[in-house]
Amino acid sequence: MNLREKYNIPQNAVITIAGTVGVGKSTMTNALANALQFKTSFEKVDNNPYLDKFYADFERWSFHLQIYFLAERFKEQKKIVQSGGGYIQDRSIYEDTGIFAKMHYEKGTMSTVDYETYTSLFEAMVMTPFFPHPDVLIYLEGSLEDILKRIKLRGRPMEQQTPISYWEEMYQRYENWINNFNICPVLKINIKDYDIISNQQSIETVIEKIGHIVQK
Repeated sequence: MNLREKYNIPQNAVITIAGTVGVGKSTMTNALANALQFKTSFEKVDNNPYLDKFYADFERWSFHLQIYFLAERFKEQKKIVQSGGGYIQDRSIYEDTGIFAKMHYEKGTMSTVDYETYTSLFEAMVMTPFFPHPDVLIYLEGSLEDILKRIKLRGRPMEQQTPISYWEEMYQRYENWINNFNICPVLKINIKDYDIISNQQSIETVIEKIGHIVQK
């Protein structure tokens, strides 16, 4: 008996991983997909026509970038469900509006009109009975100190050049967002409670917790 059957997780389940930068979303996505024999869905950034423009001029391109992400994530969610589910998804559609678009609006890099248009479109597309929400959203959490260590350890040049104040703000925004999130069931996992890189068996503990939630 495999782990999916052992913990009664439906074959068509959709599980989404969320959390701030450096918390281990991709690692968790791959580990769960391997253990449950599910497919993976990762964010596509290679063909994004707005990303470079956005980094050069936040105010000019923040709205365009968020609309692009919304459309791409919506299409991906639709594809996942139409293909019969059985997916682990790295990053959710909800983080875009709850964290990133909101941050641009509050910092003045997205106008009030653009923000209202974006949130209106998000609600019309996503906040309806027709949109297929995940069976469970796994929120990876940890101390700011642990997350900063992970960001430093993986050594991505753009992240190393980013001021610590940005990561502190992003950390707080994620915490505020998840504490008010109620669109689908949430499973919070602290990154100190498992080590799926050195101990692959620890993924079973996470799967057991998923099983308890999807059976409710």
